[in-house]
Amino acid sequence: MARIEDYALIGDLHTAALVGRNGSIDWMCLPRFDSPACFAALLDSPEAGRWLLAPKGAQGNCTRRRYREDTLILESEWEVDGGAVRVTDFMPVRDDAVDLVRIVEGLAGEVTMEMELVLRFDYGTVVPWVRRSKHGISAVAGPDSAYLTTPVPLQGRDKRTFSEFTVRAGERIPFVLGWAPSHEREPRQIDARRAFETTQSFWIDWVARSEMQGKYKEPIERSLITLKALTYAPTGGIVAAATTSLPEQIGGPRNWDYRYCWLRDATLTLQSLLAAGYTEEAAAWREWLLRAIAGDPAKLQIVYGLDGARRLPEAEIPWLSGYEGSTPVRLGNAAAPQLQLDVWGEVLDGLSLTRAYSPPGTVDNSWDIQVALMEYLEGAWDQPDNGLWEVRGPRRHFTHSKVMAWVAADRMVKGVKTSGLPGPVQRWAALRGEIHADVMSKGFNQKLNSFVQSYGSTELDASLLLIPRVGFLPHRDPHVVGTVDAIQKGLTDDGLVLRYNTASGHDGLPGDEGVFLACSFWMVDALLGVGRTAEATSLFERLLTLRNDVGLLSEEWDPRSQRQLGNTPQAFSHFPLIHSALQLHHGEAHHSDTPMHRHKRTQQEGAATLRNDPRLR
Repeated sequence: MARIEDYALIGDLHTAALVGRNGSIDWMCLPRFDSPACFAALLDSPEAGRWLLAPKGAQGNCTRRRYREDTLILESEWEVDGGAVRVTDFMPVRDDAVDLVRIVEGLAGEVTMEMELVLRFDYGTVVPWVRRSKHGISAVAGPDSAYLTTPVPLQGRDKRTFSEFTVRAGERIPFVLGWAPSHEREPRQIDARRAFETTQSFWIDWVARSEMQGKYKEPIERSLITLKALTYAPTGGIVAAATTSLPEQIGGPRNWDYRYCWLRDATLTLQSLLAAGYTEEAAAWREWLLRAIAGDPAKLQIVYGLDGARRLPEAEIPWLSGYEGSTPVRLGNAAAPQLQLDVWGEVLDGLSLTRAYSPPGTVDNSWDIQVALMEYLEGAWDQPDNGLWEVRGPRRHFTHSKVMAWVAADRMVKGVKTSGLPGPVQRWAALRGEIHADVMSKGFNQKLNSFVQSYGSTELDASLLLIPRVGFLPHRDPHVVGTVDAIQKGLTDDGLVLRYNTASGHDGLPGDEGVFLACSFWMVDALLGVGRTAEATSLFERLLTLRNDVGLLSEEWDPRSQRQLGNTPQAFSHFPLIHSALQLHHGEAHHSDTPMHRHKRTQQEGAATLRNDPRLR
């Protein structure tokens, strides 16, 4: 089975597909990121669904591959006896139809190619009824219908569709796979070459807006493209990853469904997008956020569906054997209803940030919602919760959760004092002071000279690296410096930062995990903040080497086997990459509610966009 880093991403801003180095598309859900997969070989075997297109008899990976310029168009090339060939894979940005396009192009000599299409709807369980059509085949089962269009002959065998053909230098042979609800008529056919040109123009024009400069321009822009690809365009929501159940430990049970939108990503998302000049995407994300959190503040969730749906029931699908035997394979996410008090702070921090980017005089029409969230938190901040890491063990008084409650009160005070918004500023300021004193007295261990994971604990936690980022203490405060040192000494593996010590058993889960990549980016920021710029730069550039050959990061890294782990590509790895790169570029650490420096023209254009966009008012 291919390694996680062997996969590249293509997508249409509604869903995505993972393409292996061997030319096999092993994962795709239609028509949305969270829909049932029609290709699920990633979590089982080819019989669970895949689409292979490669030179005949090729047993290994392609010779080379890359994304075409600044796009999400993947080019894979093989050099074999007799010639060379390129397969170009992409999904046109969605209009009214779903299409996946593969173009085979002869580069030299002639190459015999083989194509195998194994359509298996509903996560590998449903074999469709296939009929020949004028230009290919149609496949129908239940609510789904798919249509493969190509000029080459197709054959059906063993409930699969095959083709063998020869491509010569200069020839191009297209394959277009479309999807539609089975009760609707077949969608109109597209011209593959024209779709290629339109898709290429879309991505190049989009990236041209970034205004990124400096030595980290390439990884920043590739991460921005990846985040855009993880965006569900109809609502502006950004999924945590394109996959479900890729394991945090090979063979282990820590396998989760990440095809949903986490509120915790809000501030980091907004800061990254706004700093890079993508005000339209930031506005869409903020609008999704406000729709999702509307309602009773006591029922705020940590994660929602692409459209803001609240019910994400978790279930296991036993017929899939899991990635390299890692079970269970899960759908939905049982963490959705957990009490995680830090989320209130994350949301209010993110909304405070958009105020900071807005021009003077802009009205914050979400203030009533923010006040309601704060009023709930006033009566709940001192309760134990499940914490940032969604532990499934007993609730505790997590230090990070208390710090984020402080953040909530701090941002509300600033909303009144700086922006002139109405509210009981004295009460909120008093609460801010009370929480700060509580954290300093109960969350810091004098013997360890470090903040600790939870009150009364001696365990370390990577989330403590965020304390200076949110402004709870200055970057060079002795308590912060001591915590950075303690985590470097006691919570790293091969120089990379772990989330926490899983061996303690406090998270209620068996097994182990790799190093959570976001935590090492947090260490980069913390080191920069305490003045250890050379260390921060060295760690950041090492993290860049963990990306795969096309610049993608999953959730975790295994220092033992030197491989990526967890769902991929992971937004929560690419957000902090952008954040760290921008801070290193500017040479200083930033607070989460403070705009980063940008090119002057970008700032002016961004202010104009925010001024004219009602979603950011």
